[in-house]
Amino acid sequence: MQITFLGTGTSYGVPVLTCTCPVCTSQDPKNKRTRSSLWLRWKGTSLLIDTATEFRLQALQAGLRQVDAVLYTHCHADHVFGFDDLRVFSRLTNKHVPVYGNAPTIAELREVFAYIFRQKKRHEDRAWIETIVVEGPFQVGNVLVEPIPIFHDALPILGYRIGKLAYITDCSRIPPESLELLRDLDLLILGVVGFNPHPAHMHLDQALALVRELQPKQTYFTHISHLLEHSKVSSSLPPGIHLAYDGLTLHLHS
Repeated sequence: MQITFLGTGTSYGVPVLTCTCPVCTSQDPKNKRTRSSLWLRWKGTSLLIDTATEFRLQALQAGLRQVDAVLYTHCHADHVFGFDDLRVFSRLTNKHVPVYGNAPTIAELREVFAYIFRQKKRHEDRAWIETIVVEGPFQVGNVLVEPIPIFHDALPILGYRIGKLAYITDCSRIPPESLELLRDLDLLILGVVGFNPHPAHMHLDQALALVRELQPKQTYFTHISHLLEHSKVSSSLPPGIHLAYDGLTLHLHS
């Protein structure tokens, strides 16, 4: 399994507009964060989790040429505003690109991008999309995907488990039944915005406590704000826990 972090930033991105803090003015490329999205290749299948605002630029940088499906966590701007660029991939295959999400996410996607779904027939200048409401585990090609219901403040959203990888972002609370789906992981990818408690996201101490409970073999934090300086925070983390950065590629033998 090959995993590429297309983006690792929060909804503001890093640097934040108008901000002159040390992280936003840093010359370290690992402190430059586009909005969060993941590209996963396994068993001949190419999956995206979310299409971030900078998706076109991320895809060009990563050399992305195939999208078999998109797994959406939720329909907030930083996770979906690259949606229109899926049209390139539907044109390449002359097929619908299937996109998955829970019922509120799919309903909102169809509302936000109504111009795409109003078309009565195939239009070469618009994405050709099949929306699929997730109600349990599902198969994409040879890959089994397990949805993980979580909460982003009061909003029910999804994380995903694929093999021994789990991707959980924009999470403030994980129900007990979902915690059980996160056991026995080789790799946990977890959203962490900063040091202080936040109503809609995990902060660093909360995330570290969760990692201690779940005991994955490796953990990478993503969805990182300008409050976390890469080298300083990375050097303070326990063994097996890391800050991700844009363009990082991992290989997982699952």
